[in-house]
Amino acid sequence: MNVQSDTSLDDESGIRRTRPTTGYALSLVIAGAEIDEAQLAAAIADIGAEVRSSETVEGGLKALVACSGTAQQAEVLSVVEKVDGVDSVSSSDTTFDLHVDGKIVVSPRIPIVGPDELAMAYTPGVGRVSTHIAEEPSAVWRFTGRSNAVAVLSNGTAVLGLGDIGPEAAMPVMEGKAVLFKQFAGVDAYPVCVDAPTVDDVVAVGAAIAPTFGGINLEDIKAPECFEIEERLQEMLDIPIFHDDQHGTAIVVVGALLNAAKVIGRPISELSVTIVGTGAAGVACAHLLAEIGIGDIIGVDSRGILDSSRKGLHPSKQWFVDHGNKNDRSGGAREAIEGADVLIGLSGPGIIEREWVSSMADDAVVFALANPVPEIMPELMPDNVAVVATGRSDYPNQINNVLAFPGVFRGLLDVRATNASMGVKRAAAEALAAMVTEPTAERVIPGAFEDGVADIVAQSVSEQARREGLAREIVE
Repeated sequence: MNVQSDTSLDDESGIRRTRPTTGYALSLVIAGAEIDEAQLAAAIADIGAEVRSSETVEGGLKALVACSGTAQQAEVLSVVEKVDGVDSVSSSDTTFDLHVDGKIVVSPRIPIVGPDELAMAYTPGVGRVSTHIAEEPSAVWRFTGRSNAVAVLSNGTAVLGLGDIGPEAAMPVMEGKAVLFKQFAGVDAYPVCVDAPTVDDVVAVGAAIAPTFGGINLEDIKAPECFEIEERLQEMLDIPIFHDDQHGTAIVVVGALLNAAKVIGRPISELSVTIVGTGAAGVACAHLLAEIGIGDIIGVDSRGILDSSRKGLHPSKQWFVDHGNKNDRSGGAREAIEGADVLIGLSGPGIIEREWVSSMADDAVVFALANPVPEIMPELMPDNVAVVATGRSDYPNQINNVLAFPGVFRGLLDVRATNASMGVKRAAAEALAAMVTEPTAERVIPGAFEDGVADIVAQSVSEQARREGLAREIVE
């Protein structure tokens, strides 16, 4: 494989990024009566940025330029100002522009155009509906928006790759999640970002708000606290509690691996999997892989392989010792990867060496899911790797949670489900896999914008919930 490096360093974050993205795009308004557009495009391309669109405006040119980071944004401005015919340049960061005033609004489903509608929607008519629900509590599912409402609950302790940045800083992410819920599955999702640093605090909030919602999507809550929060809330409440950082990732990973196994011609039961990174997503992936009958699972945390010599482990990590690592291997990530059929990276950028991957089995499968920079770049994969997936949209086989959570909640809400069981998660993963009728190395999972993904996942989830007796009887 031809190896090329196109990384650049974002001076602000210290994260190595590859390839320009609209996540760092600049909107430029370039004034000048005689701008040399060819020279402009060439100057921008020479530093690795990309002109994604341009149009002539009065007195000059307007362009959208994708960059790899804030350092390259500054470089773009510098080179553009030097192009022949450019008199001045004004710019804005399109990502920040998009977030001005937030990304979601609440709008009514019914118009109130006069006193008659007001009397029915609010007082005095609404009192009759409230009385009816007080007498028949299950009627809340028909006569309120609860049947289509999800709380996106976060305390901001593990936001994306940014860590514990707090509930206010978590808001843009939770708003984005709400947009995806609505766009992909028609679910009304509400960001609930709370100053609740402890497990007890989050559990108390979740329990208190539950009567408003048909489900709670836990989001960006650090491990291991997230495990206890989910477990306690699900025990307390009769609505599904779903931690997307765990289960959304696991569903898509397992769906992709089911098809990757077909590509390499191996049954799931014969595959050995090494998971580097045993936080929320790593633990959930391990549990769902065990559910589908994977051959063996070795977990690796920051201290090395989870083996029998590791004492005092949190129960989430002890699981790997009790249910995996059948040969009780020890060592670090390198030793864990040697001979493995599958490597799932859920850790950090650039931590896996090419040499380590070359020690894997022939026709190996590598899911390097750290984002935006994977544990090992696809360009660096040795010849023994047959299937590669990342979390990025600019490579084949993107492992993207948006393939899972909208459809999962759509299916759960449609039957007023009480729980998102392991069987439900497995059904969602198998539905995703089944959408790819002829898997190839370049396509083991559907794309995020393919038609019907959420509908197919939702149908499978609803059917499984009914089979398991999790569907709530709907009172008309």
